[in-house]
Amino acid sequence: MDEYNRFVDWDKMDVTVQSQDVKELTCTEFQELKQLARQGYWAKNHSLRAKVYHKLISNIPCRTVTPDANVYRDIVVKIVGRRNSSCLPLPEFVDNSLVPTYCLNAEGIAAVRKIILCIANQFPDISFCPALPSVIALLLHYSKDEAECFEQVCRILACNDPSKRLIDQTFLAFESSCMTFGDLVNKYCQAAHKLMVAVSEDVLEVYSDWQRWLFGELPMVYIARVFDVFLVEGYKVLYRVALALLKFFHKVRAGQPMESDSIQQDIRAFVRDIAKSVSPERLLEKAFAIRLFSRKEIQLLQMANEKALQQKGITVKQKRQNVHLAVHAENFKSEIVSVKEMRDIWSWIPERFALCQPLLLFTTLEHGCSLSRFYSHSEGHEPTLLLIKTTAKEVCGAYLSTDWSERRRGGNKLSFFGTGECFVFRLQPEVERYEWVIIKHPELATTGSEPENHALLASSTLASSSVPSDPSDRLSPFLSARHFNLPSKTASMFMAGSSECIIIGGGDGQALYLDADLNHGRTSHCNTFNNQPLCSESFQISVLEVWGFRD
Repeated sequence: MDEYNRFVDWDKMDVTVQSQDVKELTCTEFQELKQLARQGYWAKNHSLRAKVYHKLISNIPCRTVTPDANVYRDIVVKIVGRRNSSCLPLPEFVDNSLVPTYCLNAEGIAAVRKIILCIANQFPDISFCPALPSVIALLLHYSKDEAECFEQVCRILACNDPSKRLIDQTFLAFESSCMTFGDLVNKYCQAAHKLMVAVSEDVLEVYSDWQRWLFGELPMVYIARVFDVFLVEGYKVLYRVALALLKFFHKVRAGQPMESDSIQQDIRAFVRDIAKSVSPERLLEKAFAIRLFSRKEIQLLQMANEKALQQKGITVKQKRQNVHLAVHAENFKSEIVSVKEMRDIWSWIPERFALCQPLLLFTTLEHGCSLSRFYSHSEGHEPTLLLIKTTAKEVCGAYLSTDWSERRRGGNKLSFFGTGECFVFRLQPEVERYEWVIIKHPELATTGSEPENHALLASSTLASSSVPSDPSDRLSPFLSARHFNLPSKTASMFMAGSSECIIIGGGDGQALYLDADLNHGRTSHCNTFNNQPLCSESFQISVLEVWGFRD
């Protein structure tokens, strides 16, 4: 039919919905594009849709080095060779059972797998991306060749606009999106949610299917209409359409017996056969009739859910790399923690540092109790790990994301720095990791301050949140923008250091203060979360160690 038909099996396509009218798209204003996408302006002209997709994707802001069509031509022979691509194993980050064909011909079906393998080669940081096969299969309809499709998918994956979320590429992002969807269902689809609770043992497991409904079960004509709007408006559209699907499922199936033993299977079957009850136009009409929260509020909720997952250590689906590879029993020696305890700490740190080996930088037993020597041995290393053992045999510490040399920006004054990846923890008498907080009152951190004043140096970013304490709530509560005390760039600080003291804003209301002689320390404790304090309010240091990370 046109130059974009190489991978399409037109015998499987409904050509009656295709219009041969020549159309052009000349508008560039967002609101006009948004209206045309929702109306399906380019949906009935295959060639026009291909050109619109190319234009929209080419305008996505990307990383400086993003693989293009030429890269694909260079690597595809090396990766696939002359082997049948259908026999090659797909990477773990996609679900092998969910590679939709979307009316593709044999060449197109084989091309999907080849492109996935090449993307895995070029994007080693992708750890979980179940939507990828569907996106590739769809874009092959509107690509002249495999290389062009590869380039378009790469641009979507390499988007570097922090305000423009496109496709989840990690399990943490995917799982937090499932929690967010569950929160939205609970607010906007209360009748459907009530049904899910009644017939399912694990509601979140049902809602974890939401992306599969779109990128897997939804027929090609429907997902193409969704993708039209998605490329213009972004991720929020996916939530809208998934909510509409659930609303229609409840409406159509309400009062009817389940068709299988699983509500998940029933919803999947309904979405696959949605053409029997709902047209694409009606689905989108329902989706955009939902008065959803703003993009900013949804982003904040997603952040809260990601933080909750991180706090529980739920960041990867597959088993984490064995920390025994990083912390060797024969090479590790600490006067504060055992090999097992160090491995526990290593399992908490960010993935990109988890395979590094611990390197002892400073210990009071060897280098003495001098804050200046503490700085001289710690500076130049990022991140670092602080371990403290008190004379009461309490053991606590902190993961510090930023080089201590940053303290010099404040001159002789106590200066504040650090990122949200910092955290504090306790190993003795009980093991507990605390969520990060920010230091809110730097003006109180003067050398003449009383110890009780330092208790005010840290307070949780969620201390003012309206968070229900009912443990029966399986899903995180919806937190709107007003519930977040979001730090500014200058206020979001975790670490503070001067020539006279160190202050570390701890987690869940914890804060740690160390005197210049490294012999004495104090802690503050906020009871907002009813957790145990980091250690004694005032303590004597028996041993202090600083560890770096060696590749």
